[in-house]
Amino acid sequence: MRGAPRTAPATHDGGAHPDTAPATRDGGAHPDTAPATHDGDAHPDTAPATRDGGAHPDTAPAAHNGGAQAERPPQMSHPVKGVDHVFLLVNDLDQSCDAYAALGFTISPRGMHSAHKGAANHTIMLQTDYFELLGLIAAVPGNADRRQSLADMGEGLHAIACRIEDAHAAKAALADLGIATEDVGSFSRPLPLPGGGEGMASFDTLQFEPGIAPLGACFMCRHKTREMVWRPELMAHANGAVALGAIVAETPDPDAAAAGYARLFAAGAVSAIPGGAALTTGADSAPILFMTPAALADAYPTDLSGLPRGAFAALRILTRDMDAARRAVGSAPIFDTAAGFAVAASAACGTIVEFAPA
Repeated sequence: MRGAPRTAPATHDGGAHPDTAPATRDGGAHPDTAPATHDGDAHPDTAPATRDGGAHPDTAPAAHNGGAQAERPPQMSHPVKGVDHVFLLVNDLDQSCDAYAALGFTISPRGMHSAHKGAANHTIMLQTDYFELLGLIAAVPGNADRRQSLADMGEGLHAIACRIEDAHAAKAALADLGIATEDVGSFSRPLPLPGGGEGMASFDTLQFEPGIAPLGACFMCRHKTREMVWRPELMAHANGAVALGAIVAETPDPDAAAAGYARLFAAGAVSAIPGGAALTTGADSAPILFMTPAALADAYPTDLSGLPRGAFAALRILTRDMDAARRAVGSAPIFDTAAGFAVAASAACGTIVEFAPA
């Protein structure tokens, strides 16, 4: 069951088989449909995994430490409460909009970032989270790092934005926990409104110091004007999409990557899955699944050569209507997965987009 929807976040410049029981938001599949393991063997026919990244009680995988996750000292309050959104860094923003509209997503109007960022984006708003398409529209010093990432890694799912309530308080709390961050950044940008006119989206961001996240990019975002972009007309999708279901990463060492990311979330709990690791990120929050290359190839039998190197491979989307999702993607190249079906990365700007029942 999903929790009650949160108010919608504003965007920023940052800013995981058909006719089966639905996959849960934690990335696990329901009975008789579990994805292949990282070592190439099929998953056992287990009870469905829960949304928090673990399996149901009768079939729960062993924790990586052999038992319950280690407790943090009670005086240290971890400020990161889950995944707020993710973003794809794309080569061509117009083309990416066309690609995702063709998959049945409602695309927001273009949001122009400040000139020194040289970027613009479009969001795909879901019930309690979202994803965005981020494009670099001018070569400026302020986006040199992103331009380099795009050149080195290729387009696709590059970053996770974490949910926080107060960026300055988060910085202090993370310092107490021994997690280094950069300075808080504050940004605003105009948003076109229905019927004409503009509103202003405002937010704070807080970057982890380089090297903190084991792969991809991870930072924090506090939305100060959530209502500006969380509008009903942007939340209705022809494919029935309602939530991020899982973020999937390929790595030769899933345990190490999961442990590295776990310390970045208050609810970060790692559980073993065959050939990899699943990370719970918080209440009503998409988990992160870490897969070996072999496991990813088993779970997603498609051409994987176009995925971004060193970032994230797949984005699972929960839909309230799998039939509508299949109709909405039209002639896009698709293939069956244990959770539902997926669109090949070649048709989705370097990201495997998987649909699973909500």
